[in-house]
Amino acid sequence: MGVCTQSGSALQWQGGHEIVRIEPWGTNSLRVRGTVWQEIRDGLPGALLDQPPASGADAGQPGSGTAGSPGDGAIKIGAESSRITNGGLTAEVSAGGQLRFLGADGRELLSETTPHFTGPPTRRYKATGGGTHHFEVLFNAHDDERFYGLGQHQHGRLNQKGAVVELIQRNTEVSIPFLVSSRGYGLLWNHPGVGRVELGATVTRWVSEATRQWDYWVTAADDPAGLLRQYGAAAGRAPLFPEWASGFWQCKLRYKTQDELLGIAREYKRRGLPLSVIVVDYFHWTLQGEWKFEPSEWPDPEAMVKELDQLGVKLMVSVWPNVNPASENYAEMKDLGLLVDNEHGLDFQLAFWDRNSASRVPMTFYDSTNPRAREYIWSKVKQNYYDYGIRTWWLDACEPELVPEAPDNLRYHLGPGAEVTNIYPMLHARGFYEGMRAEGEEEILSLCRSAWAGSQRWGALVWSGDIESTFEDLRRQICGGLNIGLSGIPWWTTDIGGFKNGNINDPSFRELIVRWFQFGVFCPVFRLHGVRQPGTMIGSQQTGSDNEIWSFGDEQYEIIRRLLFLRERLRPYVMAQMRVAHETGLPPMRPLFLDFPGDPVSWEVEDQFLFGGDVLVAPVCTEGARERRVYLPAGPAGTTVWRDAWSGAEHEGGQWITAPAPLELIPVYLRAGGAVEPFGSFADLAPADPPASLPASSADGSTGE
Repeated sequence: MGVCTQSGSALQWQGGHEIVRIEPWGTNSLRVRGTVWQEIRDGLPGALLDQPPASGADAGQPGSGTAGSPGDGAIKIGAESSRITNGGLTAEVSAGGQLRFLGADGRELLSETTPHFTGPPTRRYKATGGGTHHFEVLFNAHDDERFYGLGQHQHGRLNQKGAVVELIQRNTEVSIPFLVSSRGYGLLWNHPGVGRVELGATVTRWVSEATRQWDYWVTAADDPAGLLRQYGAAAGRAPLFPEWASGFWQCKLRYKTQDELLGIAREYKRRGLPLSVIVVDYFHWTLQGEWKFEPSEWPDPEAMVKELDQLGVKLMVSVWPNVNPASENYAEMKDLGLLVDNEHGLDFQLAFWDRNSASRVPMTFYDSTNPRAREYIWSKVKQNYYDYGIRTWWLDACEPELVPEAPDNLRYHLGPGAEVTNIYPMLHARGFYEGMRAEGEEEILSLCRSAWAGSQRWGALVWSGDIESTFEDLRRQICGGLNIGLSGIPWWTTDIGGFKNGNINDPSFRELIVRWFQFGVFCPVFRLHGVRQPGTMIGSQQTGSDNEIWSFGDEQYEIIRRLLFLRERLRPYVMAQMRVAHETGLPPMRPLFLDFPGDPVSWEVEDQFLFGGDVLVAPVCTEGARERRVYLPAGPAGTTVWRDAWSGAEHEGGQWITAPAPLELIPVYLRAGGAVEPFGSFADLAPADPPASLPASSADGSTGE
């Protein structure tokens, strides 16, 4: 048995060497920490903001539960059990230390399992050395419980009940340990180290491989939207989205020279096509870890940026965290302690090609957990990119990508790799955000391949990594985008067409890229990228086949061209949804149940989504399909009416329909009375092609005049 006491606004239980502390932490929310050391420590790395949001800060917004109700922070200590209540959430701790969480109506939301009297406890510690423990906690499972969030994964599931989700960063796998439960609670596992969550039929188990103390945050609300509002208040929300980023982005692996890139931008404008962003991918640099253009291929970046500005196009540049030991900065960074170290062996974490290398070169990563290292890399980026007028960044390979995957061999400024490695991409984005803010910039966006809880507040736009070019991969991205939005990251995109193994001459791929463009129009960010077949190479000379919208055949071009103009028409609506994300934490791309929690079918649909509250999107993810089944959700009393975005035909909510889907059309339905009017004829979306008398762009980017 243990003893409960009150410590300020917190309830504290102690039994033997273990201490558990429960305290109010925002609206309807409690933070729970525990240790077998002498005291609970503040200041350990995590996702929560430094100070808890004021309880009741979200009161008055729909879905905020009973925030601000009498008894917030009330503590009752009893002989058999003790309680702490914060708004609509109560934590109960038994005399033996077992935890249980209750909603405003007294219903149990979450509870630790009851250990067998001869078996291991519910909370399990195993010493791992260096003052850390392997830690596990077990919660009771419920057959009807559904789980959402947890970042972005490629398992293709929206509801992750039954899954084992590893908590580690990988290319295409983004670990964000925030979970939304259909039982009315959200849980943030506030551990930046390696672990897993097992969402089993008999138990839910959270695991940290190495931690000094365990730490999680629980929030309760009447609906999922309330959970996201409260999570955003506790972990931070995205800044205002830049308007320039809401249009079409052109990218490929890769444009090799300044002339080639400018030629593409000029061709878009010659054709009268909208273009917002164009991207310089990897190997534009001298060596990895020098963070500057190769002058023989990019001779005048300042002039390049000025011409693109005149065309109304922003330039994004890829910045990698790798450092080649042959680079001009390696020795200084090594001496200053700005690189990730290894516990054993040489201090290299990845072998990768670099400019003019005949084979892969051992490399290390700069240490984003070190503030001085973040300042150092920003100083180089400022000098070699920002000062030329570049204002937006592609933070690729920022997991960091380890080969072999051995985070327990890493030593960071913040601590052992197994304890902190998942926080790397969040702090990497933070360094660029803070560097830009120091220069007076307010529109800050970084395209990141990985993220952690809280990355959203540093302007992180996540994309789904190096996925395959298949219809099945297209389908998986729907669930990936929905779950990462439920994890607090509203800015998200994919490589339209997939990243690898897409042959631009293959009829199957040409159909796929049309369907992927249709999906991309309704993603938060509309971005084309990929290494296209045939004719690719490995190494610093790598460049795929053409990847512009006119590269996939005449029929496909005419469809995609119109989709670009559809996105232009939607941009005011996109920006309105991005403001909602900034103010409330609700993502623009969202599952049906976020807006229709009372419709039971909306919790089951995994291949459709809402784009904001007024647009329902049903991507076509089957090759050869020319129709698909679509569910139209219903609000209270079945009052919702949906209008076909193309024909204007009206349908009552609460039913399945069969929607036509010829190659040029994606099924889209608009909430009647909402902010978006029907699109009308697909053929009329785009203006006519520019006059034939306009000069064509040549391969070197000149106009031929």
